[in-house]
Amino acid sequence: MNDNRRLGTAFGIVAALILTGVPAPAAAKPAPQPVSQRFEFPAEARRQIPLVQAAGTIRRVLDLDADTGYAGLEIQDDRVVLWWKGTVPAPVRRAVDTARRQAPVRIAGAAYSLSELRAAGAELRTSLAAGKPRIKYAVDGSRVVVDVAGGGAGFTTAQIPPVGVPVELTDQGEKVLTSRRDDWPQWKGGADQINGNSRCTTGFAVRNADAEFILTAGHCGSNGDTIRDGTGEFVGTFTGDLDSHDIGLVHTPSGSDNLMYVGGLDSNLVTTVEGWDWVFPGEYLCQSGGSSARDTGAPVCGLRVEKFNTDSGDAVEARQVDGQPAVRGGDSGGPVFGPSASGNTIAKGINNYTYVGNNTILGFQDFGTATRDYGIWIAD
Repeated sequence: MNDNRRLGTAFGIVAALILTGVPAPAAAKPAPQPVSQRFEFPAEARRQIPLVQAAGTIRRVLDLDADTGYAGLEIQDDRVVLWWKGTVPAPVRRAVDTARRQAPVRIAGAAYSLSELRAAGAELRTSLAAGKPRIKYAVDGSRVVVDVAGGGAGFTTAQIPPVGVPVELTDQGEKVLTSRRDDWPQWKGGADQINGNSRCTTGFAVRNADAEFILTAGHCGSNGDTIRDGTGEFVGTFTGDLDSHDIGLVHTPSGSDNLMYVGGLDSNLVTTVEGWDWVFPGEYLCQSGGSSARDTGAPVCGLRVEKFNTDSGDAVEARQVDGQPAVRGGDSGGPVFGPSASGNTIAKGINNYTYVGNNTILGFQDFGTATRDYGIWIAD
């Protein structure tokens, strides 16, 4: 886990935004006290805590530019697997030795490094630009995956140019963006976020050295938009819109808090977000979008991370393992999170999209990317 004080409908499918009547600005109201509790994560997520901690130990070393042969870092059922091409550098081996005190770690050989896969993906993105493909990588370094985004009728592997690595062709369908009622200052995650006549969900309360914000999805607003809660009360102003990563910030002059809603639509149950961490393939996560809370009365869990996209969006994808909807219209911007060793929650990312006809998949932007883009950390 990263210390949060140190790091600077469409039709019949889940849609980008939920359209709703424009609420009139609310008069000032007394602030009810949130009821804090520890969110009960599913057993499979709790079992992974030492594995995630071990993976994080290795991941931090990879940030120190020692990753020339790095292909991927994966959480399997009972161990962490580091996929590497060639000789593993001494700093990485030392990190693996440290991580093995937390959980079993295996180093496995990879056919290609992530940098090689990314270079091949860049060639494919250029040569296949007319089809607007989504480029993804296999965590074991074996291949590049080209998703033709619903436009693959008649498209064959013979039309893919040689790029020096194996290429898998898939068609998951068209991507579609996924866009609690009465929050109050300090503003929290998982609440209704109203922009005009559209509704998203607030993400995590964050700050930088100068101000406090809500981190949310970029497609939920444009710079200068006025953001209100579900009853029309002013929350803040949309800023820092970064369409390339589909994230944005809502500046909250009245402050934000490291709490997140985990109950139903009219519940004031919250849990504490104590920091953030990187995301790893194989990890089980939950998401707390507002529309899902309306339908289920709780966050959606059982979201197993499958892959990272290598296109400019750098998004992460997870699949709901029980075949249930991973995300619903109005969930955009909502928190994606995992368990901490202390029993609280760790920020992992922000809801962004799903696929037409396959809403068991959640696409989200990881929190680590947001820290790099904005220099933010979880608000105290």
